[in-house]
Amino acid sequence: MVWIVLLVVALAAILSGVAISYVAGAAAVMAFVLTDHTAYLGILPQRIFSQIDVFTFLAMPLFILAGDAMTRGGVTRVLIDLAMLIVGRFKGGLGYVNISSSVFLAGISGSAVADAAATTNTLVPAMKEQGYRTDFAAALTAASCVIGPIIPPSIVMIFYGALMNVSVAALFAGGIVPGLLMAVFLFAYNFWIARRDDHPGGVAPTGAALATILRALPALAIPVTIVAGIVFGVVTPTEAAGIAVAITVVLVFAYALVDRGGIGAALRTTATLTSASVERTVMLTGSIFMILFAAAVFGYLMGILRVPEQIAAMVQNAGLTSAAYLLLASAVMFLAGMVMDVTMALVLLVPVLIPAAIAGGADPVHVGVVSCLNLTLGLISPPFGGCLMVISAASGVNYLRLSLAILPFLAVQVVLLILLILLPELTLALPRALGLVQ
Repeated sequence: MVWIVLLVVALAAILSGVAISYVAGAAAVMAFVLTDHTAYLGILPQRIFSQIDVFTFLAMPLFILAGDAMTRGGVTRVLIDLAMLIVGRFKGGLGYVNISSSVFLAGISGSAVADAAATTNTLVPAMKEQGYRTDFAAALTAASCVIGPIIPPSIVMIFYGALMNVSVAALFAGGIVPGLLMAVFLFAYNFWIARRDDHPGGVAPTGAALATILRALPALAIPVTIVAGIVFGVVTPTEAAGIAVAITVVLVFAYALVDRGGIGAALRTTATLTSASVERTVMLTGSIFMILFAAAVFGYLMGILRVPEQIAAMVQNAGLTSAAYLLLASAVMFLAGMVMDVTMALVLLVPVLIPAAIAGGADPVHVGVVSCLNLTLGLISPPFGGCLMVISAASGVNYLRLSLAILPFLAVQVVLLILLILLPELTLALPRALGLVQ
Protein backbone atom coordinates (compact mmCIF):
# COMPACT_ATOMS: atom_id res chain seq x y z
CA MET A 1 0.00 0.00 0.00
CA VAL A 2 2.91 2.35 0.83
CA TRP A 3 4.39 1.91 -2.64
CA ILE A 4 1.07 2.51 -4.38
CA VAL A 5 0.58 5.77 -2.48
CA LEU A 6 4.12 6.90 -3.31
CA LEU A 7 3.69 5.99 -6.98
CA VAL A 8 0.43 7.92 -7.27
CA VAL A 9 1.90 10.97 -5.54
CA ALA A 10 5.06 10.85 -7.67
CA LEU A 11 3.13 10.56 -10.95
CA ALA A 12 0.85 13.43 -9.94
CA ALA A 13 3.88 15.60 -9.14
CA ILE A 14 5.58 14.74 -12.45
CA LEU A 15 2.40 15.53 -14.41
CA SER A 16 2.13 18.87 -12.61
CA GLY A 17 5.58 19.83 -13.89
CA VAL A 18 7.78 19.26 -10.82
CA ALA A 19 11.38 18.33 -11.73
CA ILE A 20 11.82 14.56 -11.66
CA SER A 21 14.90 14.74 -9.40
CA TYR A 22 12.87 16.58 -6.74
CA VAL A 23 10.03 14.09 -7.10
CA ALA A 24 12.34 11.10 -6.70
CA GLY A 25 14.21 12.59 -3.75
CA ALA A 26 11.02 13.55 -1.91
CA ALA A 27 9.43 10.16 -2.63
CA ALA A 28 12.51 8.33 -1.35
CA VAL A 29 12.59 10.30 1.91
CA MET A 30 8.83 9.73 2.33
CA ALA A 31 9.42 6.01 1.80
CA PHE A 32 11.96 5.99 4.64
CA VAL A 33 9.36 7.57 6.91
CA LEU A 34 6.43 5.40 5.83
CA THR A 35 8.45 2.17 6.15
CA ASP A 36 9.70 3.20 9.61
CA HIS A 37 13.37 3.49 8.59
CA THR A 38 13.95 7.10 9.61
CA ALA A 39 16.98 6.06 11.69
CA TYR A 40 18.91 5.58 8.43
CA LEU A 41 18.30 9.11 7.13
CA GLY A 42 21.34 10.50 8.94
CA ILE A 43 23.75 8.52 6.75
CA LEU A 44 22.19 9.64 3.46
CA PRO A 45 24.83 12.32 2.62
CA GLN A 46 27.59 9.72 2.85
CA ARG A 47 25.59 7.24 0.77
CA ILE A 48 24.84 9.84 -1.88
CA PHE A 49 28.48 10.84 -2.36
CA SER A 50 29.68 7.25 -2.33
CA GLN A 51 27.15 6.49 -5.06
CA ILE A 52 28.56 9.10 -7.43
CA ASP A 53 32.23 8.85 -6.41
CA VAL A 54 33.01 6.82 -9.51
CA PHE A 55 35.90 7.74 -11.80
CA THR A 56 34.02 6.56 -14.90
CA PHE A 57 31.35 9.22 -14.38
CA LEU A 58 33.94 11.85 -15.37
CA ALA A 59 33.63 10.66 -18.96
CA MET A 60 29.99 11.71 -19.14
CA PRO A 61 30.35 15.54 -19.19
CA LEU A 62 33.33 15.27 -21.53
CA PHE A 63 31.38 13.22 -24.10
CA ILE A 64 28.46 15.66 -23.78
CA LEU A 65 30.84 18.56 -24.41
CA ALA A 66 32.40 16.86 -27.46
CA GLY A 67 29.01 16.01 -28.98
CA ASP A 68 27.56 19.48 -28.45
CA ALA A 69 30.66 21.21 -29.85
CA MET A 70 30.55 19.02 -32.95
CA THR A 71 26.92 19.86 -33.53
CA ARG A 72 27.54 23.57 -33.15
CA GLY A 73 30.72 23.38 -35.22
CA GLY A 74 29.09 21.93 -38.34
CA VAL A 75 30.36 18.38 -38.05
CA THR A 76 26.77 17.10 -38.15
CA ARG A 77 26.23 18.71 -41.55
CA VAL A 78 29.41 17.08 -42.87
CA LEU A 79 28.28 13.61 -41.81
CA ILE A 80 24.80 14.13 -43.26
CA ASP A 81 26.39 15.08 -46.59
CA LEU A 82 28.39 11.86 -46.50
CA ALA A 83 25.22 9.86 -45.84
CA MET A 84 23.57 11.66 -48.76
CA LEU A 85 26.44 10.61 -50.99
CA ILE A 86 26.29 6.95 -49.96
CA VAL A 87 22.55 6.18 -49.79
CA GLY A 88 20.69 9.30 -50.89
CA ARG A 89 20.35 8.15 -54.51
CA PHE A 90 18.12 5.15 -53.74
CA LYS A 91 14.35 5.15 -53.65
CA GLY A 92 13.37 6.48 -50.25
CA GLY A 93 16.88 7.88 -50.11
CA LEU A 94 16.31 10.55 -47.48
CA GLY A 95 14.94 7.89 -45.14
CA TYR A 96 18.20 5.95 -45.51
CA VAL A 97 20.14 9.20 -45.05
CA ASN A 98 18.26 9.85 -41.83
CA ILE A 99 19.18 6.43 -40.42
CA SER A 100 22.77 6.53 -41.70
CA SER A 101 23.33 9.97 -40.20
CA SER A 102 22.31 8.64 -36.80
CA VAL A 103 24.79 5.78 -37.18
CA PHE A 104 27.59 8.24 -37.94
CA LEU A 105 26.57 10.61 -35.14
CA ALA A 106 26.24 7.72 -32.68
CA GLY A 107 30.00 7.34 -32.69
CA ILE A 108 30.40 10.94 -31.60
CA SER A 109 27.74 12.16 -29.19
CA GLY A 110 26.47 9.01 -27.46
CA SER A 111 23.18 10.77 -26.77
CA ALA A 112 19.81 10.17 -28.44
CA VAL A 113 18.47 13.60 -27.52
CA ALA A 114 21.58 15.33 -28.90
CA ASP A 115 21.27 13.42 -32.17
CA ALA A 116 17.56 14.21 -32.38
CA ALA A 117 18.20 17.91 -31.94
CA ALA A 118 21.06 17.82 -34.46
CA THR A 119 19.21 16.03 -37.27
CA THR A 120 15.62 17.26 -36.96
CA ASN A 121 16.20 20.80 -38.19
CA THR A 122 18.19 19.54 -41.18
CA LEU A 123 16.48 16.34 -42.31
CA VAL A 124 12.79 16.79 -41.51
CA PRO A 125 12.39 19.93 -43.69
CA ALA A 126 14.42 18.28 -46.47
CA MET A 127 12.21 15.17 -46.38
CA LYS A 128 9.07 17.33 -46.39
CA GLU A 129 10.30 19.18 -49.48
CA GLN A 130 10.85 15.85 -51.25
CA GLY A 131 7.24 14.79 -50.64
CA TYR A 132 7.49 12.77 -47.41
CA ARG A 133 4.73 13.15 -44.82
CA THR A 134 6.03 15.39 -42.05
CA ASP A 135 4.89 13.04 -39.30
CA PHE A 136 6.67 10.12 -41.01
CA ALA A 137 9.88 12.14 -41.36
CA ALA A 138 9.74 13.21 -37.71
CA ALA A 139 8.96 9.66 -36.51
CA LEU A 140 11.82 8.17 -38.53
CA THR A 141 14.17 10.78 -37.07
CA ALA A 142 13.05 9.84 -33.56
CA ALA A 143 13.41 6.11 -34.21
CA SER A 144 16.87 6.41 -35.74
CA CYS A 145 18.26 8.66 -33.00
CA VAL A 146 17.87 5.78 -30.52
CA ILE A 147 20.88 4.23 -32.27
CA GLY A 148 23.02 6.94 -30.64
CA PRO A 149 23.17 5.52 -27.10
CA ILE A 150 23.78 1.94 -28.33
CA ILE A 151 26.70 2.33 -30.72
CA PRO A 152 29.71 3.48 -28.64
CA PRO A 153 30.61 5.81 -27.12
CA SER A 154 27.43 5.67 -25.05
CA ILE A 155 26.67 7.85 -22.04
CA VAL A 156 23.97 5.49 -20.78
CA MET A 157 26.41 2.55 -20.93
CA ILE A 158 28.93 4.53 -18.92
CA PHE A 159 26.23 4.99 -16.28
CA TYR A 160 25.38 1.29 -16.35
CA GLY A 161 29.00 0.19 -16.11
CA ALA A 162 29.64 2.47 -13.13
CA LEU A 163 26.48 1.42 -11.30
CA MET A 164 26.81 -2.32 -11.85
CA ASN A 165 30.63 -2.59 -11.90
CA VAL A 166 30.68 -3.93 -15.45
CA SER A 167 33.51 -3.21 -17.90
CA VAL A 168 32.61 -0.19 -20.01
CA ALA A 169 34.91 -1.45 -22.77
CA ALA A 170 32.96 -4.73 -22.91
CA LEU A 171 29.64 -2.86 -22.94
CA PHE A 172 30.89 -0.65 -25.77
CA ALA A 173 31.98 -3.68 -27.80
CA GLY A 174 28.68 -5.40 -27.04
CA GLY A 175 26.69 -2.42 -28.29
CA ILE A 176 28.20 -2.31 -31.79
CA VAL A 177 26.30 -5.26 -33.34
CA PRO A 178 22.91 -4.39 -31.73
CA GLY A 179 23.29 -0.78 -32.86
CA LEU A 180 24.04 -1.81 -36.44
CA LEU A 181 21.18 -4.33 -36.35
CA MET A 182 18.84 -1.54 -35.33
CA ALA A 183 19.95 0.41 -38.38
CA VAL A 184 19.37 -2.68 -40.56
CA PHE A 185 15.88 -3.18 -39.15
CA LEU A 186 15.02 0.48 -39.78
CA PHE A 187 16.51 0.25 -43.29
CA ALA A 188 14.24 -2.73 -44.00
CA TYR A 189 11.17 -0.89 -42.75
CA ASN A 190 12.07 2.22 -44.76
CA PHE A 191 12.60 0.01 -47.84
CA TRP A 192 9.06 -1.38 -47.49
CA ILE A 193 7.46 2.02 -46.79
CA ALA A 194 9.33 3.66 -49.69
CA ARG A 195 7.79 1.21 -52.14
CA ARG A 196 4.36 1.24 -50.54
CA ASP A 197 4.10 5.06 -50.47
CA ASP A 198 6.30 5.70 -53.54
CA HIS A 199 8.87 7.82 -51.75
CA PRO A 200 11.30 9.71 -54.00
CA GLY A 201 14.98 8.94 -54.50
CA GLY A 202 17.85 10.49 -56.40
CA VAL A 203 18.92 12.91 -53.65
CA ALA A 204 22.63 13.68 -53.61
CA PRO A 205 24.78 16.25 -51.77
CA THR A 206 25.90 19.39 -53.49
CA GLY A 207 29.56 19.45 -54.42
CA ALA A 208 32.01 16.85 -55.61
CA ALA A 209 31.91 13.36 -54.17
CA LEU A 210 35.65 13.30 -53.41
CA ALA A 211 35.45 16.62 -51.57
CA THR A 212 32.53 15.34 -49.48
CA ILE A 213 34.45 12.21 -48.50
CA LEU A 214 37.65 14.08 -47.68
CA ARG A 215 35.74 16.59 -45.58
CA ALA A 216 34.03 13.81 -43.60
CA LEU A 217 37.10 11.61 -42.97
CA PRO A 218 38.41 13.56 -39.95
CA ALA A 219 34.99 13.40 -38.29
CA LEU A 220 34.71 9.66 -38.96
CA ALA A 221 38.13 9.08 -37.45
CA ILE A 222 36.97 10.33 -34.04
CA PRO A 223 34.64 7.43 -33.09
CA VAL A 224 37.10 4.90 -34.49
CA THR A 225 39.89 6.34 -32.34
CA ILE A 226 37.72 6.54 -29.21
CA VAL A 227 36.19 3.08 -29.44
CA ALA A 228 39.42 1.35 -30.47
CA GLY A 229 41.31 3.02 -27.64
CA ILE A 230 38.77 1.92 -25.03
CA VAL A 231 38.12 -1.58 -26.35
CA PHE A 232 41.81 -2.45 -26.72
CA GLY A 233 42.68 -1.03 -23.31
CA VAL A 234 44.88 1.81 -24.52
CA VAL A 235 42.87 4.46 -22.67
CA THR A 236 40.13 4.52 -20.06
CA PRO A 237 36.66 5.83 -21.02
CA THR A 238 37.44 9.07 -19.17
CA GLU A 239 40.75 9.51 -21.00
CA ALA A 240 39.03 8.72 -24.30
CA ALA A 241 36.42 11.38 -23.56
CA GLY A 242 39.17 13.93 -22.92
CA ILE A 243 40.83 13.00 -26.20
CA ALA A 244 37.47 13.36 -27.95
CA VAL A 245 37.11 16.91 -26.62
CA ALA A 246 40.64 17.84 -27.75
CA ILE A 247 40.09 16.41 -31.24
CA THR A 248 36.71 18.13 -31.45
CA VAL A 249 38.17 21.57 -30.72
CA VAL A 250 40.85 21.03 -33.38
CA LEU A 251 38.25 19.79 -35.86
CA VAL A 252 35.87 22.70 -35.25
CA PHE A 253 38.78 25.11 -35.78
CA ALA A 254 39.79 23.31 -39.00
CA TYR A 255 36.27 23.46 -40.45
CA ALA A 256 35.91 27.09 -39.42
CA LEU A 257 39.27 27.88 -41.04
CA VAL A 258 38.20 26.27 -44.32
CA ASP A 259 34.77 27.92 -44.33
CA ARG A 260 35.86 31.40 -43.25
CA GLY A 261 39.33 31.51 -44.78
CA GLY A 262 41.13 33.26 -41.94
CA ILE A 263 42.88 32.18 -38.76
CA GLY A 264 41.46 35.05 -36.72
CA ALA A 265 37.87 34.35 -37.76
CA ALA A 266 38.35 30.63 -37.17
CA LEU A 267 39.74 31.24 -33.67
CA ARG A 268 36.84 33.54 -32.76
CA THR A 269 34.31 31.04 -34.08
CA THR A 270 35.90 28.14 -32.23
CA ALA A 271 36.07 30.09 -28.98
CA THR A 272 32.42 31.15 -29.24
CA LEU A 273 31.16 27.66 -30.04
CA THR A 274 33.28 26.04 -27.33
CA SER A 275 32.10 28.53 -24.73
CA ALA A 276 28.45 27.86 -25.59
CA SER A 277 29.05 24.10 -25.48
CA VAL A 278 30.73 24.32 -22.06
CA GLU A 279 27.79 26.27 -20.69
CA ARG A 280 25.29 23.71 -21.95
CA THR A 281 27.43 20.82 -20.70
CA VAL A 282 27.55 22.29 -17.19
CA MET A 283 23.77 22.66 -17.13
CA LEU A 284 23.14 19.11 -18.39
CA THR A 285 25.73 17.59 -16.07
CA GLY A 286 24.22 19.36 -13.08
CA SER A 287 20.74 18.13 -13.89
CA ILE A 288 21.97 14.56 -14.38
CA PHE A 289 23.81 14.52 -11.07
CA MET A 290 20.72 15.84 -9.29
CA ILE A 291 18.91 12.78 -10.60
CA LEU A 292 21.77 10.57 -9.41
CA PHE A 293 21.56 12.13 -5.94
CA ALA A 294 17.84 11.38 -5.72
CA ALA A 295 18.27 7.88 -7.10
CA ALA A 296 21.03 7.12 -4.59
CA VAL A 297 18.59 7.79 -1.76
CA PHE A 298 16.01 5.44 -3.24
CA GLY A 299 18.61 2.78 -4.02
CA TYR A 300 19.83 2.87 -0.41
CA LEU A 301 16.30 2.14 0.82
CA MET A 302 15.97 -0.75 -1.63
CA GLY A 303 19.17 -2.21 -0.19
CA ILE A 304 17.93 -1.84 3.38
CA LEU A 305 14.66 -3.57 2.48
CA ARG A 306 16.62 -6.30 0.64
CA VAL A 307 14.41 -5.92 -2.42
CA PRO A 308 16.96 -7.37 -4.93
CA GLU A 309 17.38 -10.49 -2.79
CA GLN A 310 13.62 -10.89 -2.49
CA ILE A 311 13.22 -10.65 -6.25
CA ALA A 312 15.99 -13.21 -6.79
CA ALA A 313 14.27 -15.58 -4.36
CA MET A 314 10.95 -15.12 -6.14
CA VAL A 315 12.57 -15.89 -9.49
CA GLN A 316 14.21 -19.01 -8.11
CA ASN A 317 10.97 -20.23 -6.51
CA ALA A 318 9.04 -19.59 -9.70
CA GLY A 319 11.53 -21.66 -11.70
CA LEU A 320 12.05 -18.96 -14.34
CA THR A 321 14.98 -19.30 -16.72
CA SER A 322 17.34 -16.36 -17.06
CA ALA A 323 15.85 -15.55 -20.50
CA ALA A 324 12.27 -15.69 -19.16
CA TYR A 325 13.11 -13.47 -16.21
CA LEU A 326 15.02 -11.05 -18.45
CA LEU A 327 11.95 -10.77 -20.69
CA LEU A 328 9.83 -10.03 -17.63
CA ALA A 329 12.31 -7.50 -16.26
CA SER A 330 12.57 -5.89 -19.71
CA ALA A 331 8.79 -5.48 -19.81
CA VAL A 332 8.92 -3.69 -16.46
CA MET A 333 11.77 -1.43 -17.60
CA PHE A 334 10.03 -0.69 -20.89
CA LEU A 335 6.84 0.39 -19.10
CA ALA A 336 8.87 2.49 -16.67
CA GLY A 337 10.78 4.09 -19.53
CA MET A 338 7.51 5.33 -20.99
CA VAL A 339 6.99 7.69 -18.04
CA MET A 340 10.46 8.14 -16.50
CA ASP A 341 13.71 9.83 -17.48
CA VAL A 342 16.24 7.30 -18.82
CA THR A 343 18.87 8.12 -16.20
CA MET A 344 16.34 7.93 -13.39
CA ALA A 345 14.88 4.65 -14.65
CA LEU A 346 18.36 3.18 -15.00
CA VAL A 347 19.61 4.04 -11.53
CA LEU A 348 16.31 3.08 -9.87
CA LEU A 349 15.43 -0.14 -11.67
CA VAL A 350 18.68 -1.73 -12.81
CA PRO A 351 20.16 -2.32 -9.31
CA VAL A 352 16.81 -3.82 -8.25
CA LEU A 353 15.91 -5.99 -11.24
CA ILE A 354 19.18 -6.98 -12.88
CA PRO A 355 21.08 -8.79 -10.08
CA ALA A 356 18.48 -11.57 -10.15
CA ALA A 357 19.04 -12.06 -13.89
CA ILE A 358 22.81 -12.27 -13.42
CA ALA A 359 22.38 -14.64 -10.47
CA GLY A 360 20.27 -16.84 -12.75
CA GLY A 361 23.13 -17.21 -15.24
CA ALA A 362 22.73 -14.24 -17.60
CA ASP A 363 25.94 -12.56 -18.76
CA PRO A 364 26.40 -9.09 -17.18
CA VAL A 365 27.46 -7.52 -20.50
CA HIS A 366 24.50 -9.00 -22.39
CA VAL A 367 22.09 -7.87 -19.69
CA GLY A 368 23.70 -4.42 -19.66
CA VAL A 369 23.37 -3.83 -23.39
CA VAL A 370 19.78 -5.11 -23.42
CA SER A 371 18.86 -2.94 -20.44
CA CYS A 372 20.41 0.18 -21.98
CA LEU A 373 18.56 -0.40 -25.26
CA ASN A 374 15.33 -1.11 -23.41
CA LEU A 375 15.42 2.05 -21.33
CA THR A 376 16.55 4.15 -24.28
CA LEU A 377 13.42 3.12 -26.18
CA GLY A 378 11.53 5.06 -23.53
CA LEU A 379 12.82 8.22 -25.22
CA ILE A 380 10.54 7.51 -28.19
CA SER A 381 7.69 5.87 -26.26
CA PRO A 382 4.50 7.84 -25.61
CA PRO A 383 3.31 9.47 -23.43
CA PHE A 384 6.51 11.18 -22.15
CA GLY A 385 9.23 10.32 -24.67
CA GLY A 386 12.03 12.86 -24.37
CA CYS A 387 13.10 12.59 -28.02
CA LEU A 388 9.49 12.85 -29.15
CA MET A 389 9.14 16.12 -27.28
CA VAL A 390 12.36 17.53 -28.75
CA ILE A 391 11.46 16.50 -32.30
CA SER A 392 7.85 17.66 -31.97
CA ALA A 393 9.02 21.11 -30.90
CA ALA A 394 11.74 21.32 -33.56
CA SER A 395 9.66 20.01 -36.46
CA GLY A 396 6.31 21.58 -35.58
CA VAL A 397 4.54 18.20 -35.72
CA ASN A 398 1.74 17.85 -33.17
CA TYR A 399 2.90 15.67 -30.27
CA LEU A 400 -0.13 13.37 -30.41
CA ARG A 401 0.27 12.95 -34.16
CA LEU A 402 3.96 12.16 -33.73
CA SER A 403 3.16 9.68 -30.94
CA LEU A 404 0.89 7.76 -33.30
CA ALA A 405 3.39 7.90 -36.18
CA ILE A 406 6.20 6.47 -34.03
CA LEU A 407 4.30 3.29 -33.08
CA PRO A 408 5.27 1.19 -36.15
CA PHE A 409 8.94 2.13 -35.70
CA LEU A 410 8.72 1.34 -32.01
CA ALA A 411 7.24 -2.07 -32.82
CA VAL A 412 10.20 -2.83 -35.12
CA GLN A 413 12.65 -1.93 -32.38
CA VAL A 414 10.81 -3.97 -29.75
CA VAL A 415 11.09 -6.99 -32.06
CA LEU A 416 14.85 -6.42 -32.19
CA LEU A 417 14.97 -6.08 -28.39
CA ILE A 418 13.24 -9.45 -27.95
CA LEU A 419 15.59 -11.02 -30.49
CA LEU A 420 18.61 -9.72 -28.59
CA ILE A 421 17.25 -11.12 -25.31
CA LEU A 422 16.65 -14.56 -26.80
CA LEU A 423 19.94 -14.68 -28.73
CA PRO A 424 22.69 -13.42 -26.38
CA GLU A 425 25.45 -14.24 -28.89
CA LEU A 426 24.32 -11.33 -31.06
CA THR A 427 25.57 -9.11 -28.26
CA LEU A 428 28.42 -11.21 -26.87
CA ALA A 429 30.14 -12.43 -30.05
CA LEU A 430 32.26 -9.31 -30.56
CA PRO A 431 33.27 -8.83 -26.88
CA ARG A 432 34.24 -12.51 -26.77
CA ALA A 433 36.29 -12.21 -29.95
CA LEU A 434 38.13 -9.26 -28.38
CA GLY A 435 38.72 -11.16 -25.14
CA LEU A 436 36.57 -8.77 -23.06
CA VAL A 437 34.20 -11.48 -21.76
CA GLN A 438 34.60 -15.19 -21.14
